[in-house]
Amino acid sequence: MPEAKSRQRVGLMGLGQMGRQIYRLAAAADDVEIVAVADIGKPQVLQYLLETGAEDGFSCRLEGNHLRGDGFSTRMLQLVAPGDVPWDAFGVDCVIDATSRYRQRAHAEAQLAAGGRRLVYASLAEQPDRVLIAGINEAEASAADRVVSAGSPTTNAFALLLDAIDRALGVEYATMTTIHAYTSDQPLQDYAQGDQRRSRSAAQNIIPNANASAACIEQLLPRFAGRLSGCALNVPVQHGSLLDLNCVLREVADAGRINQVMREAAAARPELIGVAEDPIVSSDVIGCRQSLLFDAQGTQRAGTRMVKTLAWYETLGHACRVLDVVRAYAVRG
Repeated sequence: MPEAKSRQRVGLMGLGQMGRQIYRLAAAADDVEIVAVADIGKPQVLQYLLETGAEDGFSCRLEGNHLRGDGFSTRMLQLVAPGDVPWDAFGVDCVIDATSRYRQRAHAEAQLAAGGRRLVYASLAEQPDRVLIAGINEAEASAADRVVSAGSPTTNAFALLLDAIDRALGVEYATMTTIHAYTSDQPLQDYAQGDQRRSRSAAQNIIPNANASAACIEQLLPRFAGRLSGCALNVPVQHGSLLDLNCVLREVADAGRINQVMREAAAARPELIGVAEDPIVSSDVIGCRQSLLFDAQGTQRAGTRMVKTLAWYETLGHACRVLDVVRAYAVRG
């Protein structure tokens, strides 16, 4: 793969949990520079959250309308909607949307019209030019792509786990449930939202929720068309999520064989896949930079060809993948 010609100048829309993780990772990198951030929050509050939520000693200071630290300086903009930010004034090569709010194609077009040469969503989006998942289809990145989705944390974990098992043993059908940490768009007290279940307290309930990962993967990997399903259970945990994947295999395989398949997959792509041999729980996955941490003790077989597998993941791993997508396009122009 050719090397990027220069440090990527990136604009960041949204400095919530995912946006802050992306920012801290970029601040420590030598090939990505966040030159401007747009968020509805006050800059002094955002600076405070960046420091207090860091686990690696990250520090920054606010000087006027710039956020500064060792080797980085970022213009802070208290703006809200796509199209509000004149990205061309900052010479950005790419805009990352980490809001999880403005995912319609019209929103993307507004970002591009405002000077963003390329838009990368840190979430699933409507009608992107491409969904790019590291370890699945990163070789398909094209210079012609202008609106790109890096998928979601669940989509990345699901795709990598499913693909590894299928390549080794063949998967006829699969159904996924993500036991997901609650998210910032859920209320902590009962409060009217778009539907009844989403209106209930995230801190007190297990909340069934729809999940679009299966449909996305069927498009990315057409060999699974019509053979996947998935849903989510949002639970009262702040960090760390668990993927429960049940597969009907073409070949007979016991738990030991499945675990060996995942150990081999982890050895081939250690930056994306890890294997936990110990009996871990959700808090143990905090800080994991891989897309999934396969739980070797959670593998079970039912009958001859049906297996259950567990894999942990965390938002920091997805923040790493979002920057991987930015880098994949940096070498393509």
